[in-house]
Amino acid sequence: MSKAGLFLEDFEVGQVFETKQRTISEEDVAQFAELTGDHNPLHTDAEFAASTVYGQPIAHGLLGLSVLVGLFEDEGIFHGTALAFLGIEQWSFRAPIFFGDRVRARMTIDGVRRSESDPRRGIVTRRYELLDQRDKVVQDGVTTVMVRARESS
Repeated sequence: MSKAGLFLEDFEVGQVFETKQRTISEEDVAQFAELTGDHNPLHTDAEFAASTVYGQPIAHGLLGLSVLVGLFEDEGIFHGTALAFLGIEQWSFRAPIFFGDRVRARMTIDGVRRSESDPRRGIVTRRYELLDQRDKVVQDGVTTVMVRARESS
């Protein structure tokens, strides 16, 4: 898909979009820890993490959500047409993401409506899934975004 984002009128309930894969690396986790200040040893200390239920370090949950957003930006679906991320209505962290996991994302459009306050924009409700290389859903949830409309009525 080109970097020209989709407008409100381009979305339909039930539409499904998928992204390419991205590998989550130890470096990704280290950079996320530096950016956020979250240096929990579960993510950053292999010796400590070996003693946990996971047996190894895991990526920050919010890193997974952030990568999902980036994967869809790379697809160009909302590039230049998204006006505001309005909220997370629901989000679940279902399974850990390990260093070396390859994740991809799926988005299903759950709702599309024109804004009552400004017909030049609308609200798109999206069900997101973040899947690992085994097609296991590691995170999922529902978010809303405000997008530009092509037409005003």
